[in-house]
Amino acid sequence: MPLSVRSVRERVELFLYANGLRPAPMDRYVAVLDAEDRIVAGGGLDGDVVKGIAVADEVRSEGIANVLVSRLLSMASEAGFPQVKVFTKPENKDIFQSLGFHVIAEAPKAVLLENGRGLETYLRYLAGFRKEDGAAAGVIVMHADPFTLGHRFLVEEAAKQVDRLFVIPVREDRSRFSYAERLAMMKAGCSAGVEVLEGSDYQISAATFPTYFLKDLSDAAETQMRLDLDLFGRHIAPALGISVRFVGSEPADPLTARYNALMQEILPAQGIRVTEIPRLYDETGPVSASRVRAALDAGCFPWRMTPAGTRPYLLAELMTRSLRMELDAPGKPGLVDRESRGAHKDMDYTLMAGSIDVIRRSFPLHWAEGLEPVALGKAVEADVLAFTGGVNTHRGAIFSQILTALSVLRMPEGADEACLSATIASLAAGIQPSESSHGGKAVRAYGVKGALRMAQEGYRELFSDWLPYYRTVRREPYALQQTLLRIMSGLDDTCIIHRAGFERARAVRAEAAALLQTFSEEKLKEMNRRYCAEGISPGGSADMLALTLLVDSIFPQL
Repeated sequence: MPLSVRSVRERVELFLYANGLRPAPMDRYVAVLDAEDRIVAGGGLDGDVVKGIAVADEVRSEGIANVLVSRLLSMASEAGFPQVKVFTKPENKDIFQSLGFHVIAEAPKAVLLENGRGLETYLRYLAGFRKEDGAAAGVIVMHADPFTLGHRFLVEEAAKQVDRLFVIPVREDRSRFSYAERLAMMKAGCSAGVEVLEGSDYQISAATFPTYFLKDLSDAAETQMRLDLDLFGRHIAPALGISVRFVGSEPADPLTARYNALMQEILPAQGIRVTEIPRLYDETGPVSASRVRAALDAGCFPWRMTPAGTRPYLLAELMTRSLRMELDAPGKPGLVDRESRGAHKDMDYTLMAGSIDVIRRSFPLHWAEGLEPVALGKAVEADVLAFTGGVNTHRGAIFSQILTALSVLRMPEGADEACLSATIASLAAGIQPSESSHGGKAVRAYGVKGALRMAQEGYRELFSDWLPYYRTVRREPYALQQTLLRIMSGLDDTCIIHRAGFERARAVRAEAAALLQTFSEEKLKEMNRRYCAEGISPGGSADMLALTLLVDSIFPQL
C-alpha cells in the first residue's frame, strides 16, 4: 500500500482505527484484501520495527497473520534488517512467538518482541562495565540534542551521589544533531570518571518510544513509556548493576515530565531508585537543548548555555545557516540561487546546497581529529570536492568560515568583535599563500589583497563596514542583496578578475556602488541579466556576505 498517496494512507488509517490501533509512522504497509477489495489484514514496517499488525474478526481463524508477518520479515531482510523487533498488542504475542520471536518488554496494552540476539549482544557489552565491588552505580539516559551546561550540571550533581556514573545516549538519529555528534559532545563535556557508553535501540528509540521524537503525549505514548521503562528495569539496569537512575526536572515538556513520573512509579518496584535533580537555570530560564536550538534558529551563538566541546557543532550549524542564507537570496548578480545557475555552467542550486551540507558534517568531524587550521580546511575541501565531482563550489567560503569558526573557539568567553578580528589575524599570520589558485594569481598579477591578506588583516572591512551596514538594512526586503552590493563596491573580487579581467572587475565595483545608491528590484534584475550573459560571478563577494552573516550570528544584535 503506497502510503505516500493520501487516499491510500487514509484507507490504511481507517483500517487501523477500526481495529483499535492508532496510525504510526511507517516506511511501508502490506495489506491483505478480500474479494470486495476491503483490507482484512495488514502490517507495517518502520525501519527494523514491525507495527500496525491487525486482522479483521471475520478472517482471524484463517491463519492470515502468519503469512502476513512472514512477508514483512522477508521485506525487512531485503531492506537490510535481518533482525526485527515487533511492537504489537498482547493478544498477538503468541503469533510472533510461534515465528521465533521472544518478548523483551511488556506493558498492559503492548508487548515488544525481537527475533534476533540484538538485546543479548548489547547486554553483554554493558556487562563489561559492571564491577562486583559493591560500589553504588547510577545511570543517566540522555538525549542531549545538543549537550548543554544544563546536561553537564545534571551529570556533575549525579556523580556526587554515586561511586560510578554511566551516561547512555539516545542512539536514534531523529534529531538535529546526529548520534555520533551527540556522543562526541557528551564525551567531551562529561567530567573525568563519568563513563559515557554506547547507546542502543533499547532505550528511547523508534522501537521502544517512537512518540518521544514527536513529543506526542497520548495513550500510545503512555504505553511506549511503560515498555521503555520495563525494558530498562528488566534488562539494562541489571546488566550494569544500576541501583539509581537520575533524571533532570522537567518544567516545560509535558511528555518528558510524564515519563519522569512513570519512572518514579515503575522502577522502584524493580529495585531501582529514581532521583530527580533540579534543572540548572540562568537569568532567562532553564538551560535546555530546546533553548539552544531556538537560539541557533534565530541566528544567535549560544555561548553561555554550552560547554566548549559542544561549540564546534553549533558553529557548524551557524556556518550552514549563513551559507544557506547567501545561496537562497534571489537575484544576486551572476550568482547561483534557487531559480538560476547565474553565470555558472558547472553548478546549480542542488549542487551548492549539497556542498553546504557536506561542510556542516565535515567541519566538526575533522575538528575533532585535532587538525591544524590549514589541514582542517583542506580536509573539508576534499570532502566537498569528492561530493561535487571536483567542482569548486565553496573553496573560498571554506577558508574564511573555518578560519573564523576556529578563531571563535580560541577566544575567551565574553570576547568582543575586536578580539575576534585580532584572533583571525593571528591565526592567519602563519598561513602561506597558494601559488596555484586563481586568487593567488590575481594577487601576484595585480597587487590586489586576495583572501589570505584579508584574513591576515582580521577582515578589517567586514568589521568596520560590511557588518555595520548589514545591521542597518537587515529588516529591509533586499538586505542581503544590498549588503552584497556594498561588498562588491569595495572588494577587488578575484573571482571576477579571473573570469572577466582586472579592468572589468574595477568597473563592476563602480556599477555595484551606483546601483546601491539608486537601488530598485528592476535594476538588480537588469544587472543580474547582464552579468549572467557576460559570465561575471562575484564569488569572493558572496563568500564575504556569508562570512558577514556568520559573524553577525556570533555577536547578534537582534
